[in-house]
Amino acid sequence: MTMGTIPRLPATPREFEEAARARLDPAHYDYFAGGAGDEVTLRANEAAFGRLALLPRVLRGAGEPRTEVALPGGRASMPVLVAPTAFHRLADPEGERATARAAAANGTIMMVSMASTVGIEEVAAAAPDATLWFQLYVQPDMPFTETVVRRAEAAGCAALVVTVDSPARGVRERELAHGFHDLPDGLRCENLRDGEAVRSLVMSPDIGWEHIDRLRRMTELPIVLKGIMNPADVRPAIEHGAAALLVSNHGGRQLDTLPATLDMLPSVVAAARGAVPVLLDGGVRRGTDVVKALALGAAAVAVGRPVLWGLAAGGERGAARVLALLRAEVREALALCGCASPADLDPTMVRRTC
Repeated sequence: MTMGTIPRLPATPREFEEAARARLDPAHYDYFAGGAGDEVTLRANEAAFGRLALLPRVLRGAGEPRTEVALPGGRASMPVLVAPTAFHRLADPEGERATARAAAANGTIMMVSMASTVGIEEVAAAAPDATLWFQLYVQPDMPFTETVVRRAEAAGCAALVVTVDSPARGVRERELAHGFHDLPDGLRCENLRDGEAVRSLVMSPDIGWEHIDRLRRMTELPIVLKGIMNPADVRPAIEHGAAALLVSNHGGRQLDTLPATLDMLPSVVAAARGAVPVLLDGGVRRGTDVVKALALGAAAVAVGRPVLWGLAAGGERGAARVLALLRAEVREALALCGCASPADLDPTMVRRTC
């Protein structure tokens, strides 16, 4: 490579993971890639998409497909959002700043993790054109939780994404094998700052619906509940003021042996009865995966690991490239399915193969 030559980026989302693994410290790769327990759920998320086939319609005269979607926390140029993931500075020195700029370049929404290694104010300042949602773990100390919410509001975040599937932390054996417990020197969870100190992130089994009620009274931001898997939780979520639901099993990183999110999506959508949008994360790797989820009723999907692989392989440019690839694949899949927009998809356009 000659001086001034820009390195070639991988050509597919899968190749980005291979490039990221080659560049990352093995402990950091396994932190991002790993799941809880035997990683049954981690594998199931991707496998569920492989069991589903697309069944296109023909001769519909749909024209060039449009990919834009409207959600309670803003519009996106495509039904692919950036899921909240921690510690982006392990992947690239610019960390969440670079990810936010990549999301803005693609006109989509980034959910900024409470456990990010760049404070929400700095993320917003680095990407003033980005639409940001803030992912929140409700803390037992509600005054501190309110402090964090106020920071997100002041930074211009358009929604709160409240993670509800984490009364305790899942045991991830890859991390244990590396002895990965703390961030390297110089990195910290900047959204947990309390004055000069940095608090520990508390996952508490005491968090309940009353905390969602308090959040609802605390802020006018739309609240997205992330981690809904059981249809029995859908009506209570709506009754307690959720503006949207995110079907998520935490990327297989919390309770192992949960079903794949794609497998639970139709029953969650049915339980919601159109009252609020339903989103999905977990296992989305290609544009065809996005279209399958949309056909089953998702308003949009969120991707986490693929964006991290782009960030690790090529910084901001790599993360932006991953999102651009997914957008192009979604557009192509919609066209080949005879759809003018995601709204034209329906459950009759997918078939289970096994």
